[in-house]
Amino acid sequence: MSDGSREFHKPVRRPAELFDRVFASRDPAEVSRVAHSTAQALLTRVRSEPTAEIVDRLVTFTDHHGIDDLAELWSHAPAKSLPGALWRLYLLQLMIHDDPRTAALLYERGRAELASADEVIAGAPSPAGPDELVELVDTLLRGLFQGDFAVALDRAAAFCRVQASGASHLADDYEATEPDRAGALTTRALRLTDYAVDLSACAGLWRRDALS
Repeated sequence: MSDGSREFHKPVRRPAELFDRVFASRDPAEVSRVAHSTAQALLTRVRSEPTAEIVDRLVTFTDHHGIDDLAELWSHAPAKSLPGALWRLYLLQLMIHDDPRTAALLYERGRAELASADEVIAGAPSPAGPDELVELVDTLLRGLFQGDFAVALDRAAAFCRVQASGASHLADDYEATEPDRAGALTTRALRLTDYAVDLSACAGLWRRDALS
């Protein structure tokens, strides 16, 4: 998806550092109840009638509204839960949209370094530039609403592993000359690795009809 296709969206931009942000919590029981009920209601409705208009609105939600509303709903949900999975996919999408060039750099470095089938599972073209990664992450999110939910999660997990590999190796490159940048990349790699584990677990739970 090119930048030109988004020129009329007036997006609410948020920095990529939101990927590592911790949002404040209120009453834990109420937060959990709202997170699970809203995630279940949303997914049940859209998957029962996945019209193109509704799916498009969900995929482009953060372009129009930013991430704060979703953070209020889902950021405190357990990682291995339905709202936790939705939150991670939206936050991953935001990270790619906000800085697709860095995402492409990490992905291509990870692809070169990682000896696994993850790049095939993720489904990015080769080479994967900024526009291709924006399109890919939107496709992964779209798959939650109108495709095989578990497959979408598995692809997202593979994507995270490739990105994590790239971030980790770039951190090593910068360790001696730019330690602050190396530290930020290491943090990114660790978070992406955690997300890959969480999303894979959620895919397994979904297949057992146990993701709630």
